[in-house]
Amino acid sequence: MRFDRPFEQYALGERHRSRGRTITEADIVRFAGVSGDFYPLHMDREYAKRTPFGERIAHGMLTLSAATGLWMMEPGVVLAFYGIDSLRFVRPVKIGDTIYVESEVKRLTERGEEAGLVTVHQRIVNQREETVVDAVVHVLVAREGNASARA
Repeated sequence: MRFDRPFEQYALGERHRSRGRTITEADIVRFAGVSGDFYPLHMDREYAKRTPFGERIAHGMLTLSAATGLWMMEPGVVLAFYGIDSLRFVRPVKIGDTIYVESEVKRLTERGEEAGLVTVHQRIVNQREETVVDAVVHVLVAREGNASARA
């Protein structure tokens, strides 16, 4: 999603598709180090071979975090990441998969004179257009005329 303009400039039904990002083995190793999640499905090739996935897969939270990095966020416009609803990890992301974020604005909620809440249905898809993550996300953005929107 493009969070690059004041709240009043968003429209219900507006859609956006991000650029892609390929998930690498190095991403998985770094994420395990940062998160402390060394579950063998992500880290142990021999263990993973015996699972229904047949190979190591990316952490669901790594996929979600990488997707957040694909959003276009303008400093001073984005005030806060407000939350996630209905988060589902639908399919695994494997080493070498490329993910994209497809977003649609579902709700716009005024939050006083300084901000508004943009609610977006987000699908993270892989290079085969399969949904890997499905969620509803909420981002607090500055309203027109808000001084922080010009920071």
